[in-house]
Amino acid sequence: MPDTYPINIWINEERYEQLRKAGLADLAKDVLAGMKVLQVPCDAVQRDELLKRYPSAKFDSATTKSIELLPPDTKNQLFELVVEHSRVEIVSAFLKA
Repeated sequence: MPDTYPINIWINEERYEQLRKAGLADLAKDVLAGMKVLQVPCDAVQRDELLKRYPSAKFDSATTKSIELLPPDTKNQLFELVVEHSRVEIVSAFLKA
């Protein structure tokens, strides 16, 4: 199985309700004092493409192996695709748009 690199999207009550309606609420993980995060996976090729498109983004190779510092609008678009497609494997669709 290839390595995956998550994009963490913080989930507030409104977003949690959207996930619940899409049948994905169980994918939101409790991480800190009741705060939830949704992890959107991507592979190495997608990770590299995102880092190329968004120079401010960083890959945390030391600890979380996640993609950090994506612009808020980008994370909003990713979340909308998750809800629209009712799955978290949406990075390829995002990159094609």
